[in-house]
Amino acid sequence: MNNKIMRTFRIGVDVGGTFTDGTLVDSSTGTVITSKVLSTPSDPSIGFIEAVNKLLGMEGSPSPQDIEHVVHATTVATNAIIEGKTAKTAFITTEGFRDMLEIARQIRPSLYDLQFEKPKPLVQRQLCFEVPERLDAKGSIIKPLDDEAVKNVVDQIAKLDVEAVAVCLLHSYRNSDHENRVGKILKSKLPNLAISLSSNVVPEFREYFRASTTVINSAVAPLVGKYLTSITRKLTESGIRGDLLVMQSSGGVYSVESAVSSPVFMVESGPAAGAVAAANLGSSLGFPNIISLDMGGTTAKASLVQNGRLNVTKDYSVGDMSKTGSGAFGGASGYPIRTPVVDLVEIGAGGGSIAWVDSGGALRVGPHSAGADPGPVCYGGGGIQPTITDANLVLGRLDPQYFAGGEIILDLDRARAAIDKYCAKPLGLSIEGAGFGIIEIANTAMVNALRLVSVQRGHDPRDFMLIAFGGAGPAHAVRLAEQAGIPRVLIPLAPGTASALGLLATDVRMERSSSLIVRSDSIDLSVIADEFKRLEGEGIKAHKSAASSSAPPFFERAVEMRYWGQSFELNLPTPKEKTVNDVWLNKLIESFHKAHEKTYGFRADNELIEIVNLRVTTVGKITRPRMKELEKKGGDVSIALKGTREVYFDEQGGMLETPVYNRESLNAGMIFSGPGIIEESDSTTVIPPGWMAEVDNFGNLTLKSEQ
Repeated sequence: MNNKIMRTFRIGVDVGGTFTDGTLVDSSTGTVITSKVLSTPSDPSIGFIEAVNKLLGMEGSPSPQDIEHVVHATTVATNAIIEGKTAKTAFITTEGFRDMLEIARQIRPSLYDLQFEKPKPLVQRQLCFEVPERLDAKGSIIKPLDDEAVKNVVDQIAKLDVEAVAVCLLHSYRNSDHENRVGKILKSKLPNLAISLSSNVVPEFREYFRASTTVINSAVAPLVGKYLTSITRKLTESGIRGDLLVMQSSGGVYSVESAVSSPVFMVESGPAAGAVAAANLGSSLGFPNIISLDMGGTTAKASLVQNGRLNVTKDYSVGDMSKTGSGAFGGASGYPIRTPVVDLVEIGAGGGSIAWVDSGGALRVGPHSAGADPGPVCYGGGGIQPTITDANLVLGRLDPQYFAGGEIILDLDRARAAIDKYCAKPLGLSIEGAGFGIIEIANTAMVNALRLVSVQRGHDPRDFMLIAFGGAGPAHAVRLAEQAGIPRVLIPLAPGTASALGLLATDVRMERSSSLIVRSDSIDLSVIADEFKRLEGEGIKAHKSAASSSAPPFFERAVEMRYWGQSFELNLPTPKEKTVNDVWLNKLIESFHKAHEKTYGFRADNELIEIVNLRVTTVGKITRPRMKELEKKGGDVSIALKGTREVYFDEQGGMLETPVYNRESLNAGMIFSGPGIIEESDSTTVIPPGWMAEVDNFGNLTLKSEQ
């Protein structure tokens, strides 16, 4: 009898602006191996495969053939939009609507900013084309599609050397026949172009938002396709035959084939990975209500998790001053995208964020970052302007000989000289005073982000735990918690690569939606039931072709509703009853009233309600890697003491001799008080005076005030 246990291994790789993080998990034992390399902005696939090969070369790693799958989060699509490096794209729409992308919206992100300029459309006006056709809002044909006119337009496009085409015809979310015919003509004459139809990408009403989403899908498809093809080839060359999965903006994963054809769903895949990691960790430890802070080398991301569930919205924009935000269409700048995304706030406050003095003599930090190339001054890579990392080094919080596990030796003298030249002397401060000012300004920006996802969403921060990670997060976490009013902080093991671990703690998810727009006094429940079944059928087909690593699928149904006459709708999970009947409808309406009251402060029970969109998420569960308990329990914290060094604490009036601990030597159950510095290969945790730390059974650090 063969009692040998089948061991499976998974790899997660998160490409950030400064570092590329890799995590390898033994699904059988829970053993985790991590790697961190500098990102390669000119070709992110180089950093990706370096992180993978570094993992496979470590002691205890499996052979490449034993890797079940690789999950990847990337900002390739986002960066292409922000940097204006999208593919040359043509746009086809209904006759009379050629200027849809130029007109966009008539609102500004700042009401009184008269100097605001909308971002340039991703498609130039000379690449926008009209075709004769027209549907009404119910999908009925008012004017038939002129196929010959379509062929003439396609012939014009063929002469323009474009790489992609986006098609968005009026009301095609109701009737996709005209769009499908345009797509067939395009494919027959231009088979090598990336072609996106709005009825496939996002079949929902609101023409401009549907058009913008479809254009973005087409504009990034060639770049994303080339990138994913490159890393697929590199994985094969490294001997890995397992599936490649890609993180979506919503926090789920999908196949590489789906990512190539529908890249708009992965535009915010990088930030989503960290939020998923925090949500999974909090739920596993019995803390379903958490606020996550992911502070890397370029940005800091904050999100809120309530009852173990991430808040997912579809109101966000990318590029320029883009942001997410329920009920605001993601702000009024950037390019709107109507696909599900984890609701988070992202700001330019990472370890590489540059400190500078403005023309008014005020110290500023970010949003510009030194990134991976040239990087902070102390890296010695050619950077000359001081960053948050340089400030932390000058304040004694970082060990110049043990950054990234000793792989990068930091130059303290260069950091001091840069802060002195660009910040301290112009402001008449000491080097340490200027360094502390840099840290406090960055902290203030991050506290504002924490309040945006909590207080401004109607949540009391005192009811939540802060989970801080990313390479820089643990160094700032306690100060942020103090200022935001959060009573407890948790620092996971290997916080610098937590986002990569989050990639392995999610499921295969595929979203399908349909616009209905029907009032509560004229609802035909059989139509709703049939539409849900149709969307679930599409989900099953997609799951069969894209989810070899997951369990059989189940479905999450949701309905977007609003009071009749409102402009914005709320997204609500459907009642647990599977039968769509009057009981189901009454429960749905009551849950809408409650949600509206919580969101806007009132409910209007006598008002008519509209069901706007139906949503079905097809979920294929992937087994989560289990956490591994520490073998050693208790003991005195002195066994983990590496030594002492002077660290700047403002509450103590300056530098203070502070014990430095090796996190790998900490045992479960250890409790000790600050001040203290806890070092590990990918991050450094700062415990100020007046705070205490406790190590749980899985090696996580819980920090709380002693008062």
